[in-house]
Amino acid sequence: MIMRSKWLGAAVSLGAILMAGAPGAAFAQNADLEKVLSQMDAAAAKFQSAQADLSADQYTAVVDSHDAQKGTIAFRRSGKATEMVMHIKTDNGQPSQKDVLYKGNEIDLYQPSLKQETILAASAEYEKYLSLGFGGSGKDLAADWSIKYLGTETIDGVETAKLDLTPKAGANQNFSHITIWVDGKRGVSLRQQVFQEGGDYRLANYSNIKLNTVPESAFNLQIPADTQKVRH
Repeated sequence: MIMRSKWLGAAVSLGAILMAGAPGAAFAQNADLEKVLSQMDAAAAKFQSAQADLSADQYTAVVDSHDAQKGTIAFRRSGKATEMVMHIKTDNGQPSQKDVLYKGNEIDLYQPSLKQETILAASAEYEKYLSLGFGGSGKDLAADWSIKYLGTETIDGVETAKLDLTPKAGANQNFSHITIWVDGKRGVSLRQQVFQEGGDYRLANYSNIKLNTVPESAFNLQIPADTQKVRH
């Protein structure tokens, strides 16, 4: 799902790191990972939707710069598909409205300041990234990703499991690996970090998460009729 745009994508210190080289530690690591994946399976069976406040930092290594965005994000399961809507409200502390909708295998980017709507066709792989910690099951995670269990870390008073993910399908042009901090009991990510080539990364934090309360109407962008539409 991950795009190079600083405002789209569209997750530190460790609480504990298990010693993978020791047989006993490796066994414990595998058991802890299986527990998290089982919790995600149970949460996925109940998942309908999720909404959260979003705070994201896009770091560009070559110029050593950070771009910070804040806004909201929501996910919804529609049949077997996943929909996502994101509203960026500020960019580096300044008002900057940008809206992103993923629905029906298309990414809809709306920029009110430019009066422009850009529609992009999305690949079948896109939803794999959308459901990382938002409605995705442990079985699907294990099927699509090579997973390293990196211990636990407390975020906003919640103990999370830190998982590092590498796609099994091979190299991805947009990232090398992704780390997620998962609240297994709710099956949601509180943090995600996407590592890109050259040292770039995008770190996203999710707070004030609410489950199964998002109306279907939230997954429609309100776009004025005089907006220029561009399709790629």
